[in-house]
Amino acid sequence: MRKLGIIGGMSWVSTAMYYDRINRIVQKRAAPMASAPLLIESLDFCQLYALVEERDWQRAASVLIDSARRLEGAGAQGLIIGANSMHRLYDDVAAHVNIPILHIAEYVGMEIKRAGLTNAALIGTRNVMTESFYRKRLVAHGIDLLPPRMEFVEMLEKIIYDELMVGKVTREAQRTMKTIITNKAQEGAQAIVLACTELDLVVDVDANILPVFDSTRIHCEAAANWILEQEGVH
Repeated sequence: MRKLGIIGGMSWVSTAMYYDRINRIVQKRAAPMASAPLLIESLDFCQLYALVEERDWQRAASVLIDSARRLEGAGAQGLIIGANSMHRLYDDVAAHVNIPILHIAEYVGMEIKRAGLTNAALIGTRNVMTESFYRKRLVAHGIDLLPPRMEFVEMLEKIIYDELMVGKVTREAQRTMKTIITNKAQEGAQAIVLACTELDLVVDVDANILPVFDSTRIHCEAAANWILEQEGVH
């Protein structure tokens, strides 16, 4: 098995989900006593959340680049960034290491395309929903994305940052997510992309009005495939 590095801590809740899921997949496919060879650096999320100014993003890029270099130096043969929003810095980080980084949106795009769908609604943090760095990766796979509604962006920011990232799960958040997904179905979406690792905590991925593509599950599957060196994952 190949050794994978995880840049984590964004949030710790999401990193715990990555560790659990990747290991469960590896155990199921490799051997009952198998566990995934992982190197995890859990960053302090206080330095990295709710970034707005370009200088804030530049500072965050240097934090992630340093982390990626440390993981490479410690023996990681590939990397994942355990947060959707931080993929805004993917190109900066990838340029400073000599090992592959598995881009979360690439694998989400491949999954939607494989399912034969051509449009979706993207749900996540403000920068994921409104900026181009994530959307363009899905569009490149032939997927049209519904425009974001700003009132939903505000609701999601509150749920993600004030609740989920500190490990708080509420019925109200679950109801809000159902309302948003129902609304997206009425707008004509064929599918929902959960492009925030923690949203899995308040959305029943397997029982919904629309097919839900959970970026965390898809990323973990890609990571496990890479660790096990399965064909078709590079």
